Amino acid sequence: MIAPVPEDPSHSQNPNFVAKFLENVRGTVPLSIEQIEVMLQLITVARGEQIGTFLDLGCGDGVLASAILHEHPEAKGLLVDFSEPMLDAARRNLGGRGYRVEFLEANFAQPGWIRRVDPHAPLDAIVSGFALHHLPDARKQDLYREIFELLTPEGIFLNIEHVASATRWTESRLDDYMISAIFGKELSPGKTRAAVARDYYARADKDAGVLAPLEVQCDWLRNIGFENVECFLKMQELAVFGGQRPAIGA
Repeated sequence: MIAPVPEDPSHSQNPNFVAKFLENVRGTVPLSIEQIEVMLQLITVARGEQIGTFLDLGCGDGVLASAILHEHPEAKGLLVDFSEPMLDAARRNLGGRGYRVEFLEANFAQPGWIRRVDPHAPLDAIVSGFALHHLPDARKQDLYREIFELLTPEGIFLNIEHVASATRWTESRLDDYMISAIFGKELSPGKTRAAVARDYYARADKDAGVLAPLEVQCDWLRNIGFENVECFLKMQELAVFGGQRPAIGA
């Protein structure tokens, strides 16, 4: 299954790899518009029309942050990524809103990242898009705990993520979809579908993901203390899920 963002730091630090990803992959992710619409709706329901500061964790090119900034004109964003080329792409895409955002290069695969974010806490919302699935399961759980501590009471965490399929057959359905999308959008001009499929299965980041089942991750969130934990949208291996930090005294 394709990883909708470059996961391996050795790849995502390469400007050529990042440019190719942004050009060829982002537009093939199914339900990408719906994922963002659901995210925006849930942030508004949880925190109201006006939110203060939010965190885009593993921000990539800044697409999630851009949507939130547009929807909430008073909001300020903190964009964190371990890839400087990705942060550069986000800076370009958010150039007109630079006064409302701050960029931090930090490796959230290590616990130390949180020290750089603490001065901005508590946060009204934390979002992430296809950035955490390469982490080992133990680190995912620790990161979810760190996210919980950064949120304000009733703050919301939403993860748009690649999760594990129950069977190889269901995994292969999304593989077929992605190959057809790349071929159909002519992102590899001059290549047959078979050639696109060969490139797809031979890609450099093919084995970088460490996928965990959706239900397991939702249980992790509940055990940490999140409430209203739910999968809000799912298309095969691609899911929008998360929860809220409880209100004070809840």
